Formats: sequence, structure tokens, C-alpha cells
Amino acid sequence: MQWVTTDAVVRCDHDGQVANVPRQRWVTVAGAPVLVDNDPEGRSIGGCPNTGPTMKPCTTTLAVAAGYSTWLRVDGHRVVLSTLDGLTDGTVPGTVHYTVRSPGQAYVAADS
Repeated sequence: MQWVTTDAVVRCDHDGQVANVPRQRWVTVAGAPVLVDNDPEGRSIGGCPNTGPTMKPCTTTLAVAAGYSTWLRVDGHRVVLSTLDGLTDGTVPGTVHYTVRSPGQAYVAADS
């Protein structure tokens, strides 16, 4: 599992892009800030193509279900790992996930 940075590609199941906004900037990998809890939560999702008369595109990430380190912390906040998984507010509620497609770096990894 790799650490996730602001250069990561995080997308909803429909391929909408999640905005990466860091709460801290002093720990970086290859110049990009490392994401920590709860950076992935409540973030905007752009370009979700899930549209239609009864469909709602993904526009916001919800709580993280998995992907925070149990050991590694930055200023008391758990580091986000490439196993990140959470739900979005898109249709069908409770079924559309956001996940890491690329962690944004290939240098730093952790077991959990």
C-alpha cells in the first residue's frame, strides 16, 4: 500500500475526478503533500458522467470506509493509503464508491 499524495488520481466508479485538498503541507513525497484523515471526505467530484432523468451524478465524497493507516500519522492524523475506499453522493445511494487509481507517487509504502 502506497501513501496517497495530492498528485493522486482518485475517482468515483463512474470516472469522475475527486479534488485532493491537503490539511497539511509539511510532509511531502516528491514535492506533493501527503493526504491524511479526513482529507478525502467531503471533497468535490468533477466530471461524473452519471446523468439522466432519474440519475444524480457524483458531486461529493462521503466518509472513508477503508484506507487510513492504523500506525502512521502526521500531526496526529492517519496517513491515507492506496487502499482508500468510500462512498459518494451519486445514484444509486450507498453503492457508488470512490477509490485510488494512482497514489501520486511510487516511493513510499506501508503495510497498514
